[in-house]
Amino acid sequence: MINLRKIFEALVFASWQHRLQRRKGNDNIPYINHPIRVASLLTTCNDRQDENLLIAAILHDVLEDTDTSATQLEAMFGKEVTLLVEEVSDDMSLPETVRKQKQIEKAPLLSSQAKQIKIADKICNIQDIVSLSIDWPAERKLEYLAWAKKVVDGCRGVNAALEALFDETFRMAAEKLKKDEIH
Repeated sequence: MINLRKIFEALVFASWQHRLQRRKGNDNIPYINHPIRVASLLTTCNDRQDENLLIAAILHDVLEDTDTSATQLEAMFGKEVTLLVEEVSDDMSLPETVRKQKQIEKAPLLSSQAKQIKIADKICNIQDIVSLSIDWPAERKLEYLAWAKKVVDGCRGVNAALEALFDETFRMAAEKLKKDEIH
């Protein structure tokens, strides 16, 4: 049974930590919408709900994008959640190109829970790239798609429904972006 109190504690904490952040683009969307969507995808694409998976999905960006520490996270949400969040977090001291390569290399080594968070995260990011007004040329968006696919390919074998949703999202995004590139 899912402890809704813990889920809402994670939502409140994440919303406070991300309170001043906005998603990329001109729409000024509050950042917290992103982790909520990631967790929502995981509830949709799983028959058995996993409390720690959902909490980690809600918190998946707090270590890399806020001043939250792993010690603080562990005190509030426990070791298992903290380990999951650490597993999906990038080392922000590294250059972006190195971080992206490390995600590709690390993907096959992730736990099944972390792989699911990664796949859901990439689905949401791709959906945002094609639906929000992000000032990236179509070529850069297509490069993001290709990179995201490499990460997700390393995560496969953990959740057929989530992987099918990624494949469909990828296909639709690639078609749309290729049309945009032509026009």
